[in-house]
Amino acid sequence: MTQIDQAVDIREGEELDIAAVDRFMKQAIPDLEGAPAIKQYPGGASNLTYQVDYGDRSYVLRRPPFGHIAKSAHDMLREAKVMRALKPEFPYVPNIVAICDDHDVLGCDFYIMERLKGIILRQDFPKDFELSEADTRKLCLNVIDKLVDLHNVDAKATGLDKLGKGAGYVQRQIGGWSDRFRKAKTDDVGDFEAVMGWLNDKMPDDVAQVVIHNDYRFDNVVLNQDNPFEVIGVLDWEMATIGDPLMDLGNSLAYWIEADDEGPFQMLRRQPTHQPGMLTRKEVVAYYAEKSGRKIDNFDFYEIYGLFRLAVIVQQIYYRFYHGQTKDKRFAAFGHAANYLEKRCQRLIEASDL
Repeated sequence: MTQIDQAVDIREGEELDIAAVDRFMKQAIPDLEGAPAIKQYPGGASNLTYQVDYGDRSYVLRRPPFGHIAKSAHDMLREAKVMRALKPEFPYVPNIVAICDDHDVLGCDFYIMERLKGIILRQDFPKDFELSEADTRKLCLNVIDKLVDLHNVDAKATGLDKLGKGAGYVQRQIGGWSDRFRKAKTDDVGDFEAVMGWLNDKMPDDVAQVVIHNDYRFDNVVLNQDNPFEVIGVLDWEMATIGDPLMDLGNSLAYWIEADDEGPFQMLRRQPTHQPGMLTRKEVVAYYAEKSGRKIDNFDFYEIYGLFRLAVIVQQIYYRFYHGQTKDKRFAAFGHAANYLEKRCQRLIEASDL
């Protein structure tokens, strides 16, 4: 049981109105009985995720964070609608049970989904989760395969093709994330202007327009508790859209920290990609190219973009902490993390052949 992902006590300042949750849940699912027991999942630094139990019936509630929210960020209604549309073509999406856009309930939009009971690999393997090097590699390949599968989904069949804005996805991302960084900058963090300038100058054309997850990591993947090689779920669809698959891969590899990476980068590790048997970042790119059939001559732009985008996400969260809009102590060092990511991007730019 210790391998199964567990919710914990709710963090201070992020409590829910239990009576309001109970009323909404019983309207959505009339045969529920008793009072709900609510706990919170400790992972994630963006949207808040809670486990809502009625006896042995278990659900998950997703809501945006408390405090100031950037425009267009944390759109719970969009996320739930994307999940409902994608589910028939990509079965690893959890079922949506109910959606709430009435702010009189919890003061925000939120949704309820089924709880997928399984293993979620976070920073390290669970204590009794032991895999050989060969088995770890097998697990790693299976997880990458699901990203390839997602990129092969027929977007028109899901209706999600309407999310796309057409050609120019790469350009829109560089412009958009640069704008977000400038709006979230604090005095104790570097300006990233050299990095943003390089990305703007080196933008390639889009390689394709496909369904992308935009936050695909081990801690957003649910594994079968009886067969940990089997992926049974993919979570956190907030940023899913139609876009460039290599940009999606670059986003994923920003979190792919290897055993021999330097200390400051290790401090950012939130998934067990350091374990013996895990592919290196270069091996992931080569395997993805082989499985997807996409030719990848040079991945430098996508790697640096992924790190820059991660820095912006980190900085947006740190901005809320810096200005007292959240008290979550996990975010106190996020400014240092953003500064490190700027230096890492600069070093990769200096080494690049682009």
